[in-house]
Amino acid sequence: MKTTSYMLRDLPMEERPRERMMEFGPGALSNAELLAILLRTGTRSESAIHMAQRVLSEIGGIRGLVDLSLDEMIQIRGIGPAKAIELKAGIELGRRLAKSRLPESETIRSPHVAAELLMEQMRYLQKEHFVCLFLNTKNHIIAQETLSIGSLNASIVHPREVFRAAIKCSSASVVCAHNHPSGDPTPSAEDIRMTRRLCEAGEIVGIDVLDHIVIGDGKFVSLKEQGLM
Repeated sequence: MKTTSYMLRDLPMEERPRERMMEFGPGALSNAELLAILLRTGTRSESAIHMAQRVLSEIGGIRGLVDLSLDEMIQIRGIGPAKAIELKAGIELGRRLAKSRLPESETIRSPHVAAELLMEQMRYLQKEHFVCLFLNTKNHIIAQETLSIGSLNASIVHPREVFRAAIKCSSASVVCAHNHPSGDPTPSAEDIRMTRRLCEAGEIVGIDVLDHIVIGDGKFVSLKEQGLM
């Protein structure tokens, strides 16, 4: 007799957990749907989603999976060694994630801290790079992004690029920086005009531009400290 395995693709579209995850995100899926994605296939008598529902019922819910040994999983009808190993690996990843902590992020307390962080990255660049440090409400760096790379002595960035990136990472404030390939960090008239445009745009969208730092060769200028913004 030929053995038939019910696949997730055999289910109606609205019942396919993979498609539902892609459309609505993992938070919209039930425990059974998430488990079915890991199981991938069912048996000849039930689909993966029905098997997942049965397994959860037999073990008393999702918490029961954690308590099962590998051998105990293999004893469940429809779960062979391969499926059991994949499930245990997924559970172990979840366990490790629960124990993990976010790495300590740099806190920007002054222009000197930001400049020190960026100096070695930017002082030897042959073109102007415009970089933003995106901060949370505690001035911890949550992201860094290069938004523009200019010619030998020119870097042009529009406020929309800065604040699109800031909104994307839910930033509360921004520290902007760019380098002068000449090594002289003295702000140009265009640097000052651009900074003021950024500050005005930041006031509109509710994201503070804390500073604009110009990086030279081992030197920097803070437009905030210079009273230029």
